Amino acid sequence: PNLHVYDSLCECISESVNLHSPGSSESYQERLSRLEGDKESLILQVSVLTDQVEAQGVKINDLESSLVEHQHKLNSTEEMLQQELLHRTSLESQKLSLKGEVSYLKLKLADMEGKQNHGTERQHKAESLIKELRILKDKVEHLEDQKIQYEKKLKATKVKLSFDFHTCTVYAENETRSKNLLTHCLTLCRLRRTQSGGFQGADSDAGQFRRGGLRATAGPRLTRTPESHDSERDMNIPFSQWTKEQVCGWLEDYGLGQYVSLTRQWVENGQTLLSATPQDFEKEMGMKHPLHRKKLQLALRAFTTKVIEKSSELDHIWVTRWLDDIGLPQYKDQFHEARVDGRMIQYLTVNDLLTLKVTSQLHHLSIKCAIHVLHANKFNPNCLRRRPGEEKQPSPSEVVQWSNHRVMEWLRAVDLAEYAPNLRGSGVHGGLVILEPRFSSETLALLLNIPPQKTLLRRHLATAFSALVGTQATQEKREYGNATGHVPLTTTAKVKPKKLGFTQFSHLRKRKPDDAADYICPIDSGALTVNGVSRSAVLRGLSPNLERQTERREQVGTKTSG
Repeated sequence: PNLHVYDSLCECISESVNLHSPGSSESYQERLSRLEGDKESLILQVSVLTDQVEAQGVKINDLESSLVEHQHKLNSTEEMLQQELLHRTSLESQKLSLKGEVSYLKLKLADMEGKQNHGTERQHKAESLIKELRILKDKVEHLEDQKIQYEKKLKATKVKLSFDFHTCTVYAENETRSKNLLTHCLTLCRLRRTQSGGFQGADSDAGQFRRGGLRATAGPRLTRTPESHDSERDMNIPFSQWTKEQVCGWLEDYGLGQYVSLTRQWVENGQTLLSATPQDFEKEMGMKHPLHRKKLQLALRAFTTKVIEKSSELDHIWVTRWLDDIGLPQYKDQFHEARVDGRMIQYLTVNDLLTLKVTSQLHHLSIKCAIHVLHANKFNPNCLRRRPGEEKQPSPSEVVQWSNHRVMEWLRAVDLAEYAPNLRGSGVHGGLVILEPRFSSETLALLLNIPPQKTLLRRHLATAFSALVGTQATQEKREYGNATGHVPLTTTAKVKPKKLGFTQFSHLRKRKPDDAADYICPIDSGALTVNGVSRSAVLRGLSPNLERQTERREQVGTKTSG
């Protein structure tokens, strides 16, 4: 704007100069007055323009100050951004380091959890071992107490018998000296001796003594059965003529001592038991356990029929050891409580096993095959083999006599030692492996807990299993498995009790106790089946060495008696 003012001033000056020229038509005064007016207008314009210039200068200064301020803010923002970037990079580096530490801690945590699980398993095993040791200790103490009581009662009985014998001898010598009276006294002494089995007369307040216990290492014992040839009471006097004390003493020896007190109040003689029914046993003797009633019925039937059975020589203590041998020690308490002996084993039914809390189908088959082996070996108490022999490649007739422990030894021999402890309590023994057609290498792998993904290990087991059972048994198991309607054997299958139909209730009282239709194992060993095929000749050859040893012992006994 100042340039325009100067240009206008120059034009005015040039015009004023032109006024003094003589050729102008206007007068000087007019032009001067006009110039004055222009001057005033110019002065006014200059003042206005000056004010505008000052105002614009103020604005420019304000803008410059605001520009400086914004520049400062921009610089501070850039600095903050730089700091933020630096902080972000440091956070990223810290994040990466924390991720590394987290991954390391996860690995360490997984390792610690594995160690903790292993430690927990070891702790549980240690606790179970401690519990078993305590139970064994209590049983040992109980057996020691029973031993002391038995010794006390035995001494008292010996003193009483010696006194009775001495009294009878003196009486016979002083009175008549007759041979008949002396014989009568000796018979009286024998009768007193037979009554000493229950030890009722001597020290009756010292506690009730019971034979045996749950010791798994106890050897086979002979019960006082009607077939025992060393019992003068059983052989010379019919059971129907036994006195009340003789019957009670026999019940004590037979493992049913808990019913002696009620029996003494009810029984008059042996004929009372022979003519009684199972309902009478439950009502008069308080015999609530069905297997106790069955045990008593079988014994009384043996008295009536006078049939000698080898199984009657095996008492309920031997049965508990037999359960150890076939790999079912978890049922020892139930069998011992039911007083299951050798005679009851061959007459067991499916419902009897369910009463004994044996519900697994595999365990039913295990007991069935074990009874097969006992039948084939004529109930020899030492027929099962617990330790490896000298044979390099055992035959099926030898494998069928293997106990559960012997099968575990075989697993160790075929490089499967780490899985061998899984067979404890599984019910696997040689009889089940050979005689049950549905028992295959797959069943054994399931029992050993070998994972399905370990195909090489399972294939190795299948090869060793086939070599163990033989080619014929392997072929028969394969054919049985490929048959239509075949149901594979599993470890979780349960047995359901047999239900009676409506038409069968009327025949309950008419059924004979020797009806073998419901028995878990046929009584006739000649009719047994091996892998679904009747092979009585194979069963007769299961224990050739054992039969030869038995025959030699019988021959030696015959020569000695001769």
